[in-house]
Amino acid sequence: MNLTSPFSLSIVAITALAFLGLPIGLSMICGSILYLALVGADMGIVAEQFLNGMYSNYVILAVPLFILAAELMNIGSMTERLLSFCNVLVGRFRGGLAQVNVVQSIIFAGMSGSAIADAAGTGSMMQKLMTQGGRYTPSFAAALTAVTAVIGPIIPPSIPMVIYSLVSDASIGYLFLAGMVPGLLMASLQMTQVAITARRKNFPVEAPVPLKDIPGITWRAAPALFMPVLLLGCIYSGITTPTEAAALAAAYALFISVVVYRSISWIAFYRAVFSSAKTSASIGMLIAGALVFNYVVTIENIPESIKTVLIGWDMSPVMFLVFVNIVLLLLGCVLEGTAILLIIVPVFIPTAQALGIDLVHFGVVVVVNIMLGLVTPPYGLLLFIVAKISGAPLRDIVRDAAPFLFWMVMCLGVITFVPDAVLWLPRLLGYQG
Repeated sequence: MNLTSPFSLSIVAITALAFLGLPIGLSMICGSILYLALVGADMGIVAEQFLNGMYSNYVILAVPLFILAAELMNIGSMTERLLSFCNVLVGRFRGGLAQVNVVQSIIFAGMSGSAIADAAGTGSMMQKLMTQGGRYTPSFAAALTAVTAVIGPIIPPSIPMVIYSLVSDASIGYLFLAGMVPGLLMASLQMTQVAITARRKNFPVEAPVPLKDIPGITWRAAPALFMPVLLLGCIYSGITTPTEAAALAAAYALFISVVVYRSISWIAFYRAVFSSAKTSASIGMLIAGALVFNYVVTIENIPESIKTVLIGWDMSPVMFLVFVNIVLLLLGCVLEGTAILLIIVPVFIPTAQALGIDLVHFGVVVVVNIMLGLVTPPYGLLLFIVAKISGAPLRDIVRDAAPFLFWMVMCLGVITFVPDAVLWLPRLLGYQG
């Protein structure tokens, strides 16, 4: 590659600006503008092409709406009621509170679609409950909160799958369905590991919930438990699009918290909207930068060049998926997941299509890889979040998370080598891939 070419200079500019501390989204915008200026492109025409392409693309709106729904759930009393319900289900077993942590992540996965929202929303509460009276070490409680939060974006709805749909044109509805079995498989493996660790370390058994209290606890949690049923039912029945369902999720979370539970003040509501706006703006800037940079990459024909090289290596579909897994797992240790989805994954999509790999299956493999990156050092965003919440040393959290990471990698292997585990449910409901 010519080191003085416009594309090379663009890459140098993006890298330098990122190292200097500029957000990666803005770095990509600046580097891409430099490229367009060097090749003499008409900025007005390029901007018009982007706008024309985005007018009919409503999928991005789902991202801020799911973020808002998660914020509204976290400030209301939904969390406490759902945790009480989870305790009814699994609290009576050895290591019951640890099992509650896994089950609540499964339930929250059907509401927010965000691993960070799950960890930040219920993390502090689970940390306090698990460490109270020295029942669990702070590092184990934090590690479990981090690894269970990974389930959130795998079980529908899923913000990373919405973004993958944006760059691949794969169906969001079928992507959501495809994540169901892998997400439940990962959760079951985590619960298995909790049971093993509970017996080895003699974790406490929680006092069983009296039978007379169970109906009341279930009734109080019912409005929150109905949310994923409403959300997914509307999507798969065709009543709403995924974007409209995201708006419905936010409206339902607000209605339940304000009218039914009466647990949100005006100040809390303002903070939730403000926080979701900041998060959405951050993701939006990254999406904008990635779209502009991907335009540059397309002009340079980089995806086709990589496809030619990889096919020239005579890769089989399985070999290619193993290669992608290795690349994404390594990148996940140092890069943020959304950046990987928007910058790296589009380069692999033409090769996946050329090798006959189903894009829905490929999307689930990609999302699981990126979720693993959230709990692998040195970047591991979820590790930093739970370390801040718990105050436990990061090295201790990583040590306690290691057994769970092993099972999660095994789960990744299953969905990579057994596509039917991913595509069975979508095909059952009409997917032709």
